Amino acid sequence: MIACLSEPMAGDGVSALPFDETLRAALKAACAEDDRIWQIYSLDFGPDGFDASIDRFVRNPLNRVFVLFEGRDLAGMSSFLGIDESRQVLEIGGTYYRPHLRGTGFNFRAKDMMLRRAFECGIRRAEFRVDVRNARSQAALARLGAVREGVIRADRITWTGHVRDTAIYSILQEEWPPARNLG
Repeated sequence: MIACLSEPMAGDGVSALPFDETLRAALKAACAEDDRIWQIYSLDFGPDGFDASIDRFVRNPLNRVFVLFEGRDLAGMSSFLGIDESRQVLEIGGTYYRPHLRGTGFNFRAKDMMLRRAFECGIRRAEFRVDVRNARSQAALARLGAVREGVIRADRITWTGHVRDTAIYSILQEEWPPARNLG
């Protein structure tokens, strides 16, 4: 299962390559396009924290980090996190899109690609964890058809020292794809 989740992906005008060092500088530059957004993320992928944060994600054997593209243009990143083969569960997270792609339908296309891959590889439940302050991501998950399951209070301490409450969402294999395009 994990090998299947490690391969490049392609969808509707979007693709994903596993992170490797040849993509580091370009991804770091893309993440620097919106330095303020990292204040509501648990890790800092901005200019000062990018290298340590990406290394932390990549070194975790239960994670698969991808660099996303729209056509040939680098679009951002997203990951399969905490892959649990015994439970057939993973989290899709660590997601960042360059500012010009937000609100364009790119999120639906990228999540569709990732969810299809996860479910084809034997995952039965995909989870999403979002800082409750991140209204944009919560609205995007609702449009995607994800079910909000609740809030884990005081879940973690972010890189800024903020004690974060985390909203949990999920999509089950039998719920994807949705009956209509919610992009």
